[in-house]
Amino acid sequence: MKQYLLALTAAMGLALAACSSSNPTPSANSATISPSTKGSITFWTWVKDMDKEVALFNKKYPNIKVNVVNAGQGSAEYKKLQTALKAGKGAPDVVQIEYQYIPTFTVTNSLLDLAPYGADSLKNKFVDWSWGQVAKDGKVFAIPQDTGPMGMLYRADLFKKYGIAVPKTWDEFAAAAKTLHAKDPKAYLTDLPPNEPGSYVGLEWQAGARPFDVQKADTIGVSLNDAAAKKVSTYWSGLVKDGTVATDPDFTDAWYQGLASGRYATWLTAAWGPLFLQGTAKDTAGKWRVAPLPQWSTSEPAAGNWGGSTTAVTKQTKQPAAAAAFAMFLNSDPQSTALLNTDQSLFPATKAMLSDSTFLGQKLDFYGGQTVNQSFADISSTVATSFQWSPFQDYVFSEFNDTVGKAFSKKSDAGAGLNAWQAAVVSYAKDQGFTVP
Repeated sequence: MKQYLLALTAAMGLALAACSSSNPTPSANSATISPSTKGSITFWTWVKDMDKEVALFNKKYPNIKVNVVNAGQGSAEYKKLQTALKAGKGAPDVVQIEYQYIPTFTVTNSLLDLAPYGADSLKNKFVDWSWGQVAKDGKVFAIPQDTGPMGMLYRADLFKKYGIAVPKTWDEFAAAAKTLHAKDPKAYLTDLPPNEPGSYVGLEWQAGARPFDVQKADTIGVSLNDAAAKKVSTYWSGLVKDGTVATDPDFTDAWYQGLASGRYATWLTAAWGPLFLQGTAKDTAGKWRVAPLPQWSTSEPAAGNWGGSTTAVTKQTKQPAAAAAFAMFLNSDPQSTALLNTDQSLFPATKAMLSDSTFLGQKLDFYGGQTVNQSFADISSTVATSFQWSPFQDYVFSEFNDTVGKAFSKKSDAGAGLNAWQAAVVSYAKDQGFTVP
């Protein structure tokens, strides 16, 4: 982590000093993509078994060779990418990047604007909030690939056992948490993992928190402790201090056992969670159901997002048209997006897949025959479009663990943790050369 941040800091310093590009905006001719477009490109992705998608692409673009490389997932890939970008060589033509890390690479001017290659024409193919994550000021820096709108998976059998109705509001959720824990002190309505900023920020997103406002390349507003964020921290602090929700680190052996054993009656998770849970808690098949997150206002349904990724083209590419063609085809072609869902189990970002009757009508026995995809497709339509990430999200997340997450672990004042998080991130942003209004 430290080495990555040092590399990122150096790259930011260069970008903020002079945001010029070694790869200028393409002319109309160089931006033209046709079935005769030629090239050999490298694609870094952690998604396995992309052979079918590449074969589909080659039916339309037979003269473009795609070399798929697994460069590691998330942070592991980003470290390699930052090193290559800083060195000026070795970066892939096309690369998978999570939504929250797009600004990390746009602030260093490392991603090719795909609008001149026709990417802007794809806008209406994707759910609005996902497009808002990749496009700004007429530029398109990546193509949405999959998403993670958040909902609630719950144990129907435990709800029935303890006489709990599915909570539609956060007040009802808090009451249910107290009821369940009073009836079974070893069980909790849910777990709030103090090491998982992604899910927590998703809950803030739902509540209306807007932690960042990237105003221009060197200016960013930081509001990690705005009114909505304080509302969320106050709410969860109350449940944590009462001992009615667990605070176990997630994706650990104990956490997996908690899901399988009934220690947690719900999992507040993203659209990728249902398939993940089927492989994690097989013996609980048929006992789970899905519902939207409890709401702060039932008259204005809202959800946040946790996870999902995009496909971007780096400015080091020597085959921009070929790379752009692949990034766009992979994530917008109907057959390709269907494969991403069925073969790689990615939750769709395209409106077409999210309205596909076969996809929506799929009944999962693990969830009592419920049409889980339909539920999450409905939830996806309620994710707000105005949420932004910072250009130094790794640091933001690491500081969460040391401030807000630590407060939850120790059952101390999460509000104070929120203020500490804000102060640390503002200080860091200024140290990197950003103006923080």
